[in-house]
Amino acid sequence: MSVWRVILSVLFPPLAVVDKGCGSIIIVFILTLLGWIPGVIAALIILNNPNR
Repeated sequence: MSVWRVILSVLFPPLAVVDKGCGSIIIVFILTLLGWIPGVIAALIILNNPNR
């Protein structure tokens, strides 16, 4: 995970997971709409997962 991805996930979480698939974008977008912090946490978890 690069520093730019971390910064992008803090500023706009759905944009940070764009290359991880449509499902990840939708999940992070919905969580961001519900609250900024859940969206950031989900984006960081998805970016930190080595299997994806």
